[in-house]
Amino acid sequence: MLTVENLHKSYQVGKTSYEVLKGVSLQVEKGEFVAVMGPSGSGKTTLLNCISCYIPADSGRLSLGKTQLANLNEDALAEVRNQQLGFVFQDFLLLDGLTVRQNILLPAIIGGMVSDVTEARADQLCEVFGISAIRDKYPAEISGGEKQRTAVARALINRPLLILADEPTGNLDSKSTRAVIRSFEQAKTALEATIFMVTHDSYAASFCDRVVILRDGVVWKTLEKGTTDREKFQDQLLDAIREMGRTLS
Repeated sequence: MLTVENLHKSYQVGKTSYEVLKGVSLQVEKGEFVAVMGPSGSGKTTLLNCISCYIPADSGRLSLGKTQLANLNEDALAEVRNQQLGFVFQDFLLLDGLTVRQNILLPAIIGGMVSDVTEARADQLCEVFGISAIRDKYPAEISGGEKQRTAVARALINRPLLILADEPTGNLDSKSTRAVIRSFEQAKTALEATIFMVTHDSYAASFCDRVVILRDGVVWKTLEKGTTDREKFQDQLLDAIREMGRTLS
């Protein structure tokens, strides 16, 4: 589904070049829920921005399905972002003047693909994520958890190959965090969604199938959940973070 091979990215500040990604390689298979964790400055957000092609990588290979993303022009990239990628952000980015249902339909509206099918899919997504009762309300009238579930539904309206989630629980309390993670689980099981999430939250990451830990721009460790229960997997994540802290000090 998603293949990242030997990805490098540097930023130029004045005469100094700072290498942020130093040869990152990973894969996300169809139907997986994968998280990326790591300390501040490890390259998590840069990696996400490179995958979404909002910033160009210096070198390496990025493939989404059968598409080589680095070979696309801006028009083709815009089409990929609208139709093959879904985005969930920390700050929701819902439009205040649109209802919940209209916000969910927004990518289809932008892509000129609104039809009876997409209208029905919007209603289905409202059902899946438990927001049918608020679908005619506006963002100012709903809770943070409801806003984020709306954002997850919006990310799925065009049936993307991959959802990219950037700290989706960062601004939420524990109850809303659990509701959002449940939405991702529902998207994975009921809609066969593939999710790639950047997070600092070990609780949110513990629901994932696999967690990739970045350190200083490289993949430091990858943890597979397998048959481990969620609480034990979270303990493993916390142990790995503590181990990283010891080696950094």
